[in-house]
Amino acid sequence: MPGMKAPEAARREQILNAAFAVAAREGLDGTTMLRIAASAGLSPGLVAFHFKSKRLLLLALLDSLLASATVHDISENIAQLMTPTDRLVALLRQEMARVSSEPDRIRLMFDFWSAGIRDTEIGDRLRRQFDVYRATFRPFAAAVVDAETERFAGVTANGLAAVAVSFIKGCAVQSMIDPVHFDISEYLAAAEGLMTQFATPVST
Repeated sequence: MPGMKAPEAARREQILNAAFAVAAREGLDGTTMLRIAASAGLSPGLVAFHFKSKRLLLLALLDSLLASATVHDISENIAQLMTPTDRLVALLRQEMARVSSEPDRIRLMFDFWSAGIRDTEIGDRLRRQFDVYRATFRPFAAAVVDAETERFAGVTANGLAAVAVSFIKGCAVQSMIDPVHFDISEYLAAAEGLMTQFATPVST
């Protein structure tokens, strides 16, 4: 009914969506409570009621971005693939396709990364999330290392997981800095070729 108050959680989500739109367009430095309120179609006082300051609002926005950056779904198709390398490559393909389709989100994450260099609280939140993200890849990487002991002699599951994640982050960077010429299909094929080559038995 007209005049009914929106539930608090829904109102906060509305404000966070507006904050994302403003920050993606203006950058963190250009994001203000007034611009967020205007984008949300709300009064500045109502935005301040839910988020007491710009910093608290931006930290909430960061938490929202980090939650969405986690691998939420590993399809049954990936789990049913025959070899450990095939499963790791399929997960890489899934994640590279996902991050390359979210240029605004990627640009904003890099804006937070830049801020995190000087802001300990932001930096700590980013590092914790990326630890969680790498952990998703660790069992896939461990299976590859265990299956290819000669090829990956001296390589740990943590090390291979870090390399896998670096492919994804590199994909995100390329899609952001050169969106016109970036070809996700070519990038996926190159990454898959490299990972497959890594798992090729060593000739004697």
